[in-house]
Amino acid sequence: MTQQNDPKLTPQFEDALVYAARIHALQKRKGTTIPYISHLLAVTALVLESGGDADEAIAALLHDAAEDQGGRARLEDIRRRFGDRVAEIVAGCTDTFDEPRPPWLERKMAYIRHIPEASQAVRRVALADKLHNVRCILTDFRAIGNKVFERFNADKRSELDYYRSLVSAFRASDGNGLLLQLDRAVSDLELAVRSDTP
Repeated sequence: MTQQNDPKLTPQFEDALVYAARIHALQKRKGTTIPYISHLLAVTALVLESGGDADEAIAALLHDAAEDQGGRARLEDIRRRFGDRVAEIVAGCTDTFDEPRPPWLERKMAYIRHIPEASQAVRRVALADKLHNVRCILTDFRAIGNKVFERFNADKRSELDYYRSLVSAFRASDGNGLLLQLDRAVSDLELAVRSDTP
């Protein structure tokens, strides 16, 4: 962990924290009883620890708000409350605004294609999001084995391929300090699954 900047967290960060806690209040992590806010806090910590600025930290708190809690209307509310840059980062971390959602593979392939052209801020928040997701999958795989993959909309191989493809996409766009951690976490998950020894 390195101190790269002073993000000078403002009262707007506190407002975003309360906003995120309220809109995700009833949401749990997939297949668990863990409050969803735990993921948002973990992603925000990773963003701050990797040198993210105040807008990136706010966007980390809100990165799933539009996708999971209101679509484009939610995104416009975020824009009004927290500004254009935060809204653009949230939009860049959203794999669809459509309801019903397109098929899983279509959404994920579009997301992967978008990463190399994404801004550095979007890549930082997206990397932190994917890193926390993979770490959680690995932890749960070690506890409950292949049952962890029953939580998702795709099979185990597709999930692993998706995360490996994300590593390649982030690498193509130079990523940031979180890329090595994501690559290592994906490799650890692949090895655990291959060994089939949770």
